[in-house]
Amino acid sequence: MSDFVISCCSSADLTKERLDKRGIKYICFHFSLDGKEYPDDLGQTVSPSELYQRMIAGETSKTSQPSAGEYIEFFKPFLDDGKDILHVTLSTGISGAYNSATVAAEHLRRDYPDRKIYIVDSLGASSGYGLIMETLTDMRDGGTDIDGLYDWVMEHRLNMNHWFFSTDLTFYIKGGRVSKGSGFIGNMLGICPLLNMDNLGRLIPREKVLGKKRVIKRTVEKMVEFAENGTDYTGKVFICQSECLSDAQRLAELVKEKFPKMNGEPEIFPIGATIGSHTGPGTVSLFFWGDKRVN
Repeated sequence: MSDFVISCCSSADLTKERLDKRGIKYICFHFSLDGKEYPDDLGQTVSPSELYQRMIAGETSKTSQPSAGEYIEFFKPFLDDGKDILHVTLSTGISGAYNSATVAAEHLRRDYPDRKIYIVDSLGASSGYGLIMETLTDMRDGGTDIDGLYDWVMEHRLNMNHWFFSTDLTFYIKGGRVSKGSGFIGNMLGICPLLNMDNLGRLIPREKVLGKKRVIKRTVEKMVEFAENGTDYTGKVFICQSECLSDAQRLAELVKEKFPKMNGEPEIFPIGATIGSHTGPGTVSLFFWGDKRVN
């Protein structure tokens, strides 16, 4: 048994089964639908499909991060068990989770001076953040200790490339990320914005692409441009989607054709409540290791 735990937030958008199988501990974000609170517990209480159908029906969804007190209660049993902790949070570019976890860690270090508590800002989101966790777990299982994992993730977290596109701007408009005028015209013309995560962990619009087929193709072209070793990429690929599985599957097929040396096939996960409450249905994201994000 390792003498440390690896943990993350539920907003890493892997399945409960995947996290349990890999021995990754997680703390739940929170969300509400029309004022009723739920845990973002990887779809156990409210499935992603139910969430999106209720949003489409007009229910308002809001999210909140765990408090410092919740992080203290989450970390404390591991410390009581004599374990050190490496916890990776959702990006500070879109959440205050890192600050809450850091406050909790500072409090607990006074009571557990012999334990290591590392808090890392992933500068990532959704299943890209999840792919960081998957890679750390692979390294842990290969014998890397907690200090080596901390040093590695701090050096390489910006090598996790995130590319998102949306075929429905409705909830981007509601959230103020797209103006009403631009969103109306975009939906009418079938414009699909292509976005990525910048070096500060913020979601940034990069291109406006006309049509679903073109934006899927353009997303693959971004992977060709930025992936480690180009089309000779040998790493894992994760994809996530919000109630548009067929679009994600088409993207996966094109990725398989273009990157025959990748580690396994692209794995598709649902976008969970924390991220999905802001994107709504119709968003697909592609994640891979590649060039370090610099802007």
